[in-house]
Amino acid sequence: MRENMKDIVRRTKEASYCLANASSLSKNQFLLRLADNLEREEEEIKKENRRDLEKAKSAGMKSSLLDRLELSSSRIKAMASGLREVANLPDPVGEVIEGSKRPNGLLITKVRVPLGVIAIIYEARPNVTIDSVGLGIKSGNALILRGSSSAIYSNRILVDKTKETLSQCGFPPQVVNLLECETHEEVQELLTFRDYIDAVIPRGGAGLIKSVIEHSQIPVIETGVGNCHVYVDKSADKEMAKKIVINAKTQRPSVCNACETLLIDKEIAPQFLLPVVGALKEKGVEIRGCEKTKELVGDIKLATEEDWYAEYLDLILAVKVVGGIEEAINHINKYGSHHSEAIVTQDYMAARRFLEEVDAAAVYVNASTRFTDGGEFGMGAEIGISTQKLHARGPMGLRELTTVKYMVWGTGQIRE
Repeated sequence: MRENMKDIVRRTKEASYCLANASSLSKNQFLLRLADNLEREEEEIKKENRRDLEKAKSAGMKSSLLDRLELSSSRIKAMASGLREVANLPDPVGEVIEGSKRPNGLLITKVRVPLGVIAIIYEARPNVTIDSVGLGIKSGNALILRGSSSAIYSNRILVDKTKETLSQCGFPPQVVNLLECETHEEVQELLTFRDYIDAVIPRGGAGLIKSVIEHSQIPVIETGVGNCHVYVDKSADKEMAKKIVINAKTQRPSVCNACETLLIDKEIAPQFLLPVVGALKEKGVEIRGCEKTKELVGDIKLATEEDWYAEYLDLILAVKVVGGIEEAINHINKYGSHHSEAIVTQDYMAARRFLEEVDAAAVYVNASTRFTDGGEFGMGAEIGISTQKLHARGPMGLRELTTVKYMVWGTGQIRE
């Protein structure tokens, strides 16, 4: 018989107070031991992951999503490495952000503290389980995890290993709990537990994020859909541009920082389009282009209005020839998801304009959008990429999982 969801959440809240005051040393020891345990139990983890993969293949899951689901040896090692990196980062909890002494003698300090209990609702990426645990525990937050049914065996084994390690390190195992909600109604019920959960972070596609925002009575930190663009300016080094476009689209197409739309200045389109489209097709990419692109390239699909908004998460790329940097910026600000955008250019002023005028969490000059990642930004891991503007934006690491508390020292002052 499944345990009552509200009781699980309530116990997580109770356990969170112990974790909030844990020492940096004890949290780091947990992270390092969990990293060791994951590597030692690699075969058991892969065995459970294969159960998910077999079930997903039987259900007809497409290859790009199967890639997100798989826990290979290299990904398990990467999860362990991420935990060790987080352990080596400064602990944000207790950091004094600023302080002042008032004329009446009051000493006021602004200090970082954990959010408390964070519910993370995510789709078929079991590595998110360990990323969440690493950042959550180091930042002093207890966690309610709700992964998708397609990754249930993988998530179970990872949370089991987490709970075992928490107990080994003297922490209550209730600070991390996996909910196996079977219906949308149960997830919606979870989003009403405002007394126990301090923040909700959805990680997944547009449908999941929209549903959480619409139904949650708890503050939501919105991690965004990734309709990312690469704009190739007329001054671009064409060979550099080609490498960046191919990497941004094909290195791992199933993730949110992969390029979904390529914009090309009309002045270089006749010389650049054929070689880059040819290279993309060799890697299995389907091209959907504007009329000018189709005219220059030939055998491709004509893009629709929906394509400019699309997050494919697959080997599909929308391509548009634009009149210059102003049209490129306008296109990105209209159709983009405010995630990650890149310009390839040798023109400094064009680069500065792109950086300043494009509305996105991460904006690149002469680099692939694939770098928008907590690990690549030196955060060890990430809890998600926030595309909103309140509280956090971009890759969310340790500091983004804290809030503040004002600590005030007096000597008997009273307000007149």
